[in-house]
Amino acid sequence: MEKEDKKGTLYIVATPIGNLEDITLRAINVLKEVDLIAAEDTRHTLKLLNHLEISKPLISYHRHNEEIKSDILIEKLQEGKEIALVSDAGTPGICDPGEEIIKKCIDLEINIVPIPGACAMINSLICSGIDTKEFTFLGFLPLNKKLRKSKLDEIEKSKKTIIIYEAPHKIETTLKDLKQILNSERKITLAREITKIHEEFIRGNIDDLIEKSQGIKGEIVLVIEGNADISEENELTKLSIEEHYKYYENLGLSKKEIIKKIAKDRNVNKNEVYQKFI
Repeated sequence: MEKEDKKGTLYIVATPIGNLEDITLRAINVLKEVDLIAAEDTRHTLKLLNHLEISKPLISYHRHNEEIKSDILIEKLQEGKEIALVSDAGTPGICDPGEEIIKKCIDLEINIVPIPGACAMINSLICSGIDTKEFTFLGFLPLNKKLRKSKLDEIEKSKKTIIIYEAPHKIETTLKDLKQILNSERKITLAREITKIHEEFIRGNIDDLIEKSQGIKGEIVLVIEGNADISEENELTKLSIEEHYKYYENLGLSKKEIIKKIAKDRNVNKNEVYQKFI
């Protein structure tokens, strides 16, 4: 591999999410030629390398040591080392470690090269039967109740297709939460074990999924149709709060009704709106 300068290159290498045949020829060549591989779980990556008959030094790089190990890797890159970053499966940096060191490399003008490959959310989306023109990826829903409610509100009001990840032991809770905000017309696809032996797509509305996903196992992606019923009134949030108030006032609503509507439109507490119009 040619170096543009004395610094090394960080390769962001996508690895299979299930089927080992999904590794690309380019990814194999990069893994063979780099000086070092930074892996989310070295034991997991070692299995892949053994399958590919590749022997390379490994260094652990995961969520809990990302800050410390980023500095170590940066130092090696500045020495001219070529490093491949891999996660346990799929593309690093997408709900996996990688974002931290990528930012540092950019700041230090260290070359970064993406090596494309498997990505669970994209493959779930293209087989979902749901609109692919515009979509929002939310990763895993937060466990914190306030943050989770905020994300659920976003899903409820989004006109775009929404994609989220979920673990099998949490899917029942997540589907019940989604039932509170999704009307029966919105399509939803549950994709599980993408590229693996038990790959499956369950399509329907939220009630269908709750019924058909009992005891389901494996890695899960949910693809949720956008809300076609969102009216143009949601454009009101682009107005100033005074203009927003005036809009409803012109419709003949009472002050109490207006405050309630503004709070709902803007996803804020009613008291916060009330204070502005005392």
